[in-house]
Amino acid sequence: MARRDALERVNNLLLALLQTNRPLTLEQLTKEVDGYEGNHEARRTAFIRDKALLEKEGAKVEMVSVPGNAQYGYRINPDTFYLPALDLDPREQAALNLAIAGVHLGEPTGREALLKLGIWGDPLPKAAQVVSRVDLVGGEGTLALEQLYEAVRTRATATFNYRSESRRVNVAAIRFARGHWYVVGYDLDRQDGRTFRVDRIEGTPTLSGAGSASLPDGFDAEAIFRIDPWQFGTADEVDVRIAVDRAELGRVLAELGDDALTERLPDGSGIIHMVVNDLEALVSWVVDLLDHAEILEPQEVRQTMITRLERMAGRGAGATS
Repeated sequence: MARRDALERVNNLLLALLQTNRPLTLEQLTKEVDGYEGNHEARRTAFIRDKALLEKEGAKVEMVSVPGNAQYGYRINPDTFYLPALDLDPREQAALNLAIAGVHLGEPTGREALLKLGIWGDPLPKAAQVVSRVDLVGGEGTLALEQLYEAVRTRATATFNYRSESRRVNVAAIRFARGHWYVVGYDLDRQDGRTFRVDRIEGTPTLSGAGSASLPDGFDAEAIFRIDPWQFGTADEVDVRIAVDRAELGRVLAELGDDALTERLPDGSGIIHMVVNDLEALVSWVVDLLDHAEILEPQEVRQTMITRLERMAGRGAGATS
């Protein structure tokens, strides 16, 4: 009975730490969560033991400075604990079990991930290791991803080089889409939300002190996280330069971000830089700009645009003949 009571207390503690909007002090937690009895020292000892158990099971408990005599409060950042619901059918669930068994992540986090997704049942199937964590992310990208997760957990500012520029980012979330990891956050130097692809980060990010990062009121990571259609392809990435006239330059920069601009010309037009791996999607985007944009280089991308325009012109001529 005592063990059951202890497990219930730990579960209630986990819920309290996840659901709070602000860090809770030891006094507040031991009052809110049933099962902490005795004097202050006894409650403190029990809480420290429960906190260690939660962290051993993968729930990272943050300790945050708070005003008042207590000095410290505690919380669990839901972004570092919950995984999104996948709505898997039984066959898909079995496939995921097999994948977890065959991928070595360097630590026993695979089973924890399944549990966080609500997937229970028999022990994981036996399978040979087919890929390592380094294979999944690639070289230094592995360390970058780990550091960025730590930035989310500790609410620290991450500093890293991206396309040969130093970026200081208050990290809000880590996302995975189209086979790549992305970090979403608030760029301190550009004073705006940004999305960065992790495998394009040069080297390993450095982190400031825990609790040093903050996000603007109303910051919406999901609204900022966006992968443009010209990055959906599987071909090699190509650097493209496009001239945009003054009539559309403002709208284009609002869509791509000011850092896409590489040169502003005296007549108000500008040259933008884009990295693409789906040329057809890029060409469709440029076509929508009508005569306000022109692909300058590389030549093969420019030729793709010319071919598309010739095809469109041929269809137009056929319709009028």
